[in-house]
Amino acid sequence: MLGLDSQIRFSIHGGADSGGVAGGVDSLLAFLESAVRQSPAETFHGLLPGIAALQNLHPLFVHFPIALLSLFFALDLAGSLAGRAEWRRVAGWFLYLGVAFAGITATFGFIAADTVAHGGDVHEIMESHEHLGISVFGLAAFLAVWRGIAKAHPAGPANAFYLALAGLLAGLLAFTADLGGLMVYKYGVSVEAAADANRAAALRHEHGEPDFDQPVDHDEPVVKQELGLGSAIHQDEDGAAHPQAEPAPAAASHQHEHNHKHDH
Repeated sequence: MLGLDSQIRFSIHGGADSGGVAGGVDSLLAFLESAVRQSPAETFHGLLPGIAALQNLHPLFVHFPIALLSLFFALDLAGSLAGRAEWRRVAGWFLYLGVAFAGITATFGFIAADTVAHGGDVHEIMESHEHLGISVFGLAAFLAVWRGIAKAHPAGPANAFYLALAGLLAGLLAFTADLGGLMVYKYGVSVEAAADANRAAALRHEHGEPDFDQPVDHDEPVVKQELGLGSAIHQDEDGAAHPQAEPAPAAASHQHEHNHKHDH
């Protein structure tokens, strides 16, 4: 009993590894004090630094339609096979919520496509991602309208067709998510640490310059100028790269990011 009492007092006085109760209270008071002194924007950045670092809100909503529409298909199929009408009713609510979040996600996706810097290869992936996203939203909305107008679960051949469309929806959803992950995790689109590389790739694509991540023709010299860096890289016939010091261009203050405009 003495050991337990000593341990409790040890924690209260802040001697434990976690800081004890006193340490927790001290951290809370420090946080409240700093929150009072900060502006609302600074407080938000401190509370949710991940969301504050987002270049757009598309990643914030993208997981909702993936989860909701996947649950809709799984539960609707299971309810149909098991003859459980209550499961299908719940699946219907997942569908309605999934359509709403799919519309929000697609809207922010269109905004992101026109504001996030990306190169030529990523542009093609982004276009396919957009088209699949539109297909997901359209098909999900069609299934939701069908369900709402009928005011009952499909039955017989109509139910088989309905579930086939729901399965197609799940497949389109998977391909859409896969392309989104490819852009982020391979090319670093909308990732702050990769922003400079993406701006350079977008600039090269805008001016029709070669992609320096790809093999080049060594029969002709290639000069790579990074906007605002004040230096050029000359690649001669033997493939060696030689930095050449140059003063920063006077037009550096007028730099711009090339953003592809997407036809929606």
